[in-house]
Amino acid sequence: MPKDTLLEFLWSDPKTSRRGPKPQVNRGRIVEAAIKIADSEGIDAASMQRIAVEVEVTKMALYRHIPGRSELIGLMIEVGLGPAPAVAGPWHEGLRNWADAMETALSRHRWLSSALVGPRPIGPGELGWTEAGLDALSDAPLSASERLDTLVLVGSHVRGIVEQNGVHTTATERASGARLTALLREHREEFPLSMEAYSGTATADTADQAYDYGLQRILAGVAALIESR
Repeated sequence: MPKDTLLEFLWSDPKTSRRGPKPQVNRGRIVEAAIKIADSEGIDAASMQRIAVEVEVTKMALYRHIPGRSELIGLMIEVGLGPAPAVAGPWHEGLRNWADAMETALSRHRWLSSALVGPRPIGPGELGWTEAGLDALSDAPLSASERLDTLVLVGSHVRGIVEQNGVHTTATERASGARLTALLREHREEFPLSMEAYSGTATADTADQAYDYGLQRILAGVAALIESR
Protein backbone atom coordinates (compact mmCIF):
# COMPACT_ATOMS: atom_id res chain seq x y z
CA MET A 1 0.00 0.00 0.00
CA PRO A 2 1.38 3.48 -0.90
CA LYS A 3 2.39 5.62 2.08
CA ASP A 4 -0.40 8.15 1.47
CA THR A 5 -2.98 5.37 1.45
CA LEU A 6 -1.48 3.84 4.58
CA LEU A 7 -1.68 7.23 6.28
CA GLU A 8 -5.37 7.52 5.40
CA PHE A 9 -5.95 4.00 6.73
CA LEU A 10 -4.40 4.83 10.11
CA TRP A 11 -6.59 7.91 10.40
CA SER A 12 -9.78 6.20 9.21
CA ASP A 13 -12.71 5.34 11.45
CA PRO A 14 -12.95 1.53 11.86
CA LYS A 15 -16.48 1.85 13.25
CA THR A 16 -17.94 2.70 9.86
CA SER A 17 -20.88 0.35 9.41
CA ARG A 18 -20.95 -2.21 6.61
CA ARG A 19 -23.87 -4.01 5.08
CA GLY A 20 -24.25 -7.72 5.51
CA PRO A 21 -23.81 -10.11 8.42
CA LYS A 22 -21.69 -9.14 11.41
CA PRO A 23 -18.09 -10.31 10.88
CA GLN A 24 -16.51 -12.86 13.23
CA VAL A 25 -13.61 -10.51 13.94
CA ASN A 26 -12.93 -6.79 13.78
CA ARG A 27 -9.88 -4.56 13.54
CA GLY A 28 -9.54 -4.24 17.30
CA ARG A 29 -9.58 -7.98 17.95
CA ILE A 30 -7.01 -8.61 15.23
CA VAL A 31 -4.62 -6.00 16.62
CA GLU A 32 -5.13 -7.28 20.17
CA ALA A 33 -4.15 -10.78 19.05
CA ALA A 34 -1.14 -9.46 17.13
CA ILE A 35 0.13 -7.58 20.19
CA LYS A 36 -0.37 -10.64 22.40
CA ILE A 37 1.81 -12.69 20.05
CA ALA A 38 4.43 -9.96 19.66
CA ASP A 39 4.69 -9.46 23.43
CA SER A 40 5.48 -13.12 24.01
CA GLU A 41 7.44 -14.06 20.88
CA GLY A 42 8.51 -10.89 19.09
CA ILE A 43 6.94 -8.84 16.34
CA ASP A 44 8.11 -11.13 13.52
CA ALA A 45 5.99 -13.92 14.98
CA ALA A 46 2.84 -11.81 14.58
CA SER A 47 2.15 -12.90 11.01
CA MET A 48 -1.30 -12.79 9.45
CA GLN A 49 -1.38 -16.59 9.38
CA ARG A 50 -0.51 -16.83 13.07
CA ILE A 51 -3.08 -14.19 13.99
CA ALA A 52 -5.74 -16.02 11.98
CA VAL A 53 -5.11 -19.14 14.06
CA GLU A 54 -5.28 -17.07 17.27
CA VAL A 55 -8.66 -15.51 16.44
CA GLU A 56 -9.96 -18.68 14.78
CA VAL A 57 -10.73 -17.36 11.30
CA THR A 58 -9.16 -17.82 7.89
CA LYS A 59 -6.20 -15.69 6.87
CA MET A 60 -8.27 -14.11 4.09
CA ALA A 61 -10.87 -13.00 6.63
CA LEU A 62 -8.25 -10.76 8.24
CA TYR A 63 -7.59 -8.88 5.01
CA ARG A 64 -11.17 -7.62 5.00
CA HIS A 65 -10.23 -5.49 7.99
CA ILE A 66 -6.46 -4.92 7.63
CA PRO A 67 -5.04 -4.88 4.08
CA GLY A 68 -1.47 -5.94 4.90
CA ARG A 69 1.57 -6.06 7.15
CA SER A 70 2.31 -2.33 7.09
CA GLU A 71 -1.21 -1.48 8.19
CA LEU A 72 -1.02 -4.11 10.94
CA ILE A 73 2.24 -2.73 12.33
CA GLY A 74 0.86 0.81 12.19
CA LEU A 75 -2.20 -0.19 14.22
CA MET A 76 -0.09 -2.19 16.67
CA ILE A 77 1.98 0.93 17.34
CA GLU A 78 -1.16 3.00 17.89
CA VAL A 79 -2.61 0.53 20.40
CA GLY A 80 0.71 -0.42 21.97
CA LEU A 81 1.64 3.15 22.81
CA GLY A 82 -1.71 3.81 24.41
CA PRO A 83 -2.98 7.30 25.24
CA ALA A 84 -0.48 10.13 25.51
CA PRO A 85 0.46 11.17 29.04
CA ALA A 86 -0.76 14.34 30.69
CA VAL A 87 2.05 16.83 31.26
CA ALA A 88 2.06 19.81 33.59
CA GLY A 89 4.43 22.05 35.48
CA PRO A 90 7.83 23.39 34.40
CA TRP A 91 9.19 22.11 31.09
CA HIS A 92 11.80 19.82 32.66
CA GLU A 93 9.22 18.11 34.88
CA GLY A 94 6.77 17.70 32.02
CA LEU A 95 9.46 16.31 29.72
CA ARG A 96 10.62 13.91 32.42
CA ASN A 97 7.04 12.69 32.87
CA TRP A 98 6.74 12.27 29.10
CA ALA A 99 9.96 10.25 28.97
CA ASP A 100 8.93 8.07 31.92
CA ALA A 101 5.58 7.33 30.27
CA MET A 102 7.37 6.41 27.05
CA GLU A 103 9.71 4.13 28.99
CA THR A 104 6.73 2.41 30.57
CA ALA A 105 5.00 1.86 27.23
CA LEU A 106 8.13 0.54 25.52
CA SER A 107 9.06 -1.75 28.41
CA ARG A 108 5.53 -3.17 28.39
CA HIS A 109 5.81 -3.95 24.67
CA ARG A 110 9.47 -4.56 23.89
CA TRP A 111 8.84 -4.80 20.13
CA LEU A 112 7.66 -1.18 20.05
CA SER A 113 11.15 0.36 20.24
CA SER A 114 12.21 -1.17 16.92
CA ALA A 115 8.80 -0.61 15.29
CA LEU A 116 9.03 3.14 15.96
CA VAL A 117 12.33 3.55 14.10
CA GLY A 118 12.48 4.90 10.55
CA PRO A 119 10.33 7.06 8.29
CA ARG A 120 6.71 5.89 8.12
CA PRO A 121 3.18 7.24 8.25
CA ILE A 122 2.17 8.30 11.77
CA GLY A 123 -1.27 7.69 13.22
CA PRO A 124 -3.28 9.98 15.51
CA GLY A 125 -2.29 8.09 18.65
CA GLU A 126 1.43 8.41 18.06
CA LEU A 127 1.01 12.03 17.00
CA GLY A 128 -0.81 12.58 20.30
CA TRP A 129 2.43 11.66 22.07
CA THR A 130 4.30 14.23 20.01
CA GLU A 131 1.66 16.83 20.85
CA ALA A 132 1.98 16.04 24.56
CA GLY A 133 5.76 16.32 24.44
CA LEU A 134 5.60 19.64 22.63
CA ASP A 135 3.07 20.82 25.20
CA ALA A 136 5.54 19.92 27.97
CA LEU A 137 8.10 22.18 26.27
CA SER A 138 5.65 24.98 25.50
CA ASP A 139 6.99 27.26 28.24
CA ALA A 140 10.63 26.72 27.27
CA PRO A 141 12.22 29.51 25.19
CA LEU A 142 12.96 27.23 22.26
CA SER A 143 11.92 27.40 18.63
CA ALA A 144 9.30 24.96 17.35
CA SER A 145 11.96 22.93 15.53
CA GLU A 146 14.16 22.84 18.66
CA ARG A 147 11.27 21.50 20.71
CA LEU A 148 10.69 18.75 18.18
CA ASP A 149 14.40 17.92 18.03
CA THR A 150 14.46 17.74 21.83
CA LEU A 151 11.63 15.19 21.75
CA VAL A 152 13.48 13.15 19.14
CA LEU A 153 16.60 13.18 21.31
CA VAL A 154 14.74 12.11 24.45
CA GLY A 155 12.74 9.47 22.58
CA SER A 156 15.90 8.04 21.02
CA HIS A 157 17.48 7.76 24.45
CA VAL A 158 14.48 5.93 25.88
CA ARG A 159 14.30 3.51 22.94
CA GLY A 160 18.03 2.85 23.07
CA ILE A 161 17.98 1.94 26.76
CA VAL A 162 14.95 -0.33 26.36
CA GLU A 163 16.49 -2.07 23.33
CA GLN A 164 19.92 -2.51 24.85
CA ASN A 165 19.13 -3.49 28.41
CA GLY A 166 15.41 -3.70 28.93
CA VAL A 167 13.74 -1.94 31.80
CA HIS A 168 12.70 -5.25 33.31
CA THR A 169 15.81 -7.42 33.09
CA THR A 170 15.11 -11.13 32.60
CA ALA A 171 16.77 -13.91 34.57
CA THR A 172 18.75 -14.88 31.46
CA GLU A 173 20.02 -11.32 31.02
CA ARG A 174 21.01 -11.10 34.69
CA ALA A 175 22.88 -14.41 34.41
CA SER A 176 24.69 -13.16 31.32
CA GLY A 177 25.71 -9.97 33.13
CA ALA A 178 27.00 -11.96 36.10
CA ARG A 179 29.04 -14.14 33.76
CA LEU A 180 30.57 -11.08 32.08
CA THR A 181 31.53 -9.67 35.47
CA ALA A 182 33.19 -12.96 36.37
CA LEU A 183 35.11 -13.02 33.09
CA LEU A 184 36.28 -9.45 33.64
CA ARG A 185 37.67 -10.42 37.01
CA GLU A 186 39.65 -13.18 35.31
CA HIS A 187 40.97 -10.73 32.70
CA ARG A 188 41.22 -7.59 34.83
CA GLU A 189 44.80 -6.88 33.72
CA GLU A 190 43.72 -6.81 30.06
CA PHE A 191 40.54 -4.76 30.64
CA PRO A 192 41.18 -2.74 33.83
CA LEU A 193 38.95 0.21 32.90
CA SER A 194 36.02 -2.02 31.93
CA MET A 195 36.45 -3.96 35.16
CA GLU A 196 36.28 -0.75 37.17
CA ALA A 197 33.22 0.52 35.29
CA TYR A 198 31.24 -2.71 35.54
CA SER A 199 32.14 -3.15 39.19
CA GLY A 200 30.67 0.27 39.92
CA THR A 201 27.28 -0.81 38.57
CA ALA A 202 27.29 -4.40 39.83
CA THR A 203 24.93 -3.68 42.75
CA ALA A 204 22.67 -1.29 40.84
CA ASP A 205 19.94 -1.79 38.28
CA THR A 206 22.10 -0.99 35.28
CA ALA A 207 19.18 -0.27 32.94
CA ASP A 208 17.54 2.18 35.35
CA GLN A 209 20.88 3.80 36.14
CA ALA A 210 21.73 4.29 32.45
CA TYR A 211 18.24 5.63 31.74
CA ASP A 212 18.36 8.17 34.58
CA TYR A 213 21.92 9.25 33.84
CA GLY A 214 21.28 9.83 30.14
CA LEU A 215 17.99 11.63 30.68
CA GLN A 216 19.50 13.89 33.33
CA ARG A 217 22.34 14.84 30.98
CA ILE A 218 19.88 15.61 28.17
CA LEU A 219 17.73 17.79 30.43
CA ALA A 220 20.83 19.54 31.76
CA GLY A 221 21.97 20.24 28.20
CA VAL A 222 18.62 21.73 27.24
CA ALA A 223 18.64 23.81 30.43
CA ALA A 224 22.13 25.10 29.60
CA LEU A 225 20.96 26.12 26.13
CA ILE A 226 18.00 27.98 27.63
CA GLU A 227 20.17 29.73 30.21
CA SER A 228 22.62 30.82 27.52
CA ARG A 229 19.82 32.84 25.94
